[in-house]
Amino acid sequence: MSAESTPATSLQRRGSAVEPMTLAFPVTVTAVHKLSPNFRRVTFGGYSLRDFGVAGETLDLRIKIMIPSRDADGRQLPLPEFRTDQAGWYQEWLAMDPAVRGAMRTYTVRNERLDSVYPEIDVDFVMHFDDRSAGHKSGGPAANWALTAQPGDTLTIIGPNNRAAHCVTAEVYSGIEWRPGLAQRILLAGDETAVPAISAILSSLPADMTGHAFMEVPEAGDIQDLSCEADVEITWLVRGASIGRSRPHGELLKEAVRKAVPAPGWVGIREADRTAGPEPEEINVDRDILWETPARMDAAAIEAGKNPDKPAGALPFYAWIAGEAGVVKEMRRYLVCDVGIDRKQVAFMGYWREGKAEL
Repeated sequence: MSAESTPATSLQRRGSAVEPMTLAFPVTVTAVHKLSPNFRRVTFGGYSLRDFGVAGETLDLRIKIMIPSRDADGRQLPLPEFRTDQAGWYQEWLAMDPAVRGAMRTYTVRNERLDSVYPEIDVDFVMHFDDRSAGHKSGGPAANWALTAQPGDTLTIIGPNNRAAHCVTAEVYSGIEWRPGLAQRILLAGDETAVPAISAILSSLPADMTGHAFMEVPEAGDIQDLSCEADVEITWLVRGASIGRSRPHGELLKEAVRKAVPAPGWVGIREADRTAGPEPEEINVDRDILWETPARMDAAAIEAGKNPDKPAGALPFYAWIAGEAGVVKEMRRYLVCDVGIDRKQVAFMGYWREGKAEL
């Protein structure tokens, strides 16, 4: 999964009066499991993870994985030294030789066992490759790394410091977007890059919550058995890549969202608010990151909502939409403009853009 191009940078030195929000965690691969044709789970362990985490459940927690470079013989090179406990470390890392620094990619924590004697986290990788039919696998640095990852391999993860802000980092760490507030009816929608986050969110939902969860995947073999106590209808949408009749990316997802949340005047919106909404600001997803969530909207955008007297999370419906930015942009316009859902009740996240490499 890809997300924002710039990691969190509110970092301070260890031992200072203010704990750093983010730390670098050296970890070791302890297990690799092929979940399906297009998903591979890598388990990372390390005593450093005793300092990792947020207050409460990890939900859709994003982390940065530092993918090491390899030499001409395929041997993994050590990661260069850089100080993640100081502001500006990301710019310092960018200035390094790409052949030396390796790559940085954003992923979701799928499971965590941080209270174990040897703490571990699971990360599910989407195995995107080109020219698979020709027997040649060509993917991005993270997928290429996960394809050959073995127990004993090492790398560095950049994630939340569980000591920061007296262990209330779930409220301030920028890696969590799921904030439904008082909503009792929800909509979760995403492509395969959002499946780990949606799966983790589903496992956290209370029994009295209702709604829909739509996940679009390449093949029927990618359907996973998920646990959820809530009364949320889970629907897998299969593009059919393995049978040669693949639907365009995101088409099934958009159809499902439109059917679940019809316009005009969806019944999930209060009667007084059943009107079309304003046209959302235009975003060039080929140039800019589409990342609009209630927690990140500025005051002006919040006041311009349908219910300026209501804070984010105060209404009965909440939607969380993630995946390919062009698809997310279309669903953003539909839900906000056509259906009239208050922007303070929806999180839109362009995890990646077709044809572009993301960090």
